[in-house]
Amino acid sequence: VQLVESGGGLVQAGGSLRLSCAVSGRYVMGWFRQAPGKEREAVAAIGLQSDNRTYADSVKGRFTISRDYANKMVYLQMDSLKPEDTAVYYCAAARRYSATLVVQEYVHWGQGTLVTVKA
Repeated sequence: VQLVESGGGLVQAGGSLRLSCAVSGRYVMGWFRQAPGKEREAVAAIGLQSDNRTYADSVKGRFTISRDYANKMVYLQMDSLKPEDTAVYYCAAARRYSATLVVQEYVHWGQGTLVTVKA
């Protein structure tokens, strides 16, 4: 399974970015992030059913995960960005049915895309 992220960049605090992840096949998909000197943390996940979604508390109400099976894409819409959202963001795939934020469930990973939020 090849996962390819895109859409990272530099944005001012309060701004928005949309990350994209190209994925072939049907997997539970998650977005994770890792800031310098910190552990990788879960951000959001979406199940095989698109209405099955879960978010980390730190991004609830600001980030939205979605998927487009027809175009084989998963998205992370990030609004009201904060400097603490700065990190490398990864998409990942898990062989299960329902969404999960448990990193150990994910077996395939993309190469990551850098998001920098300027204060």
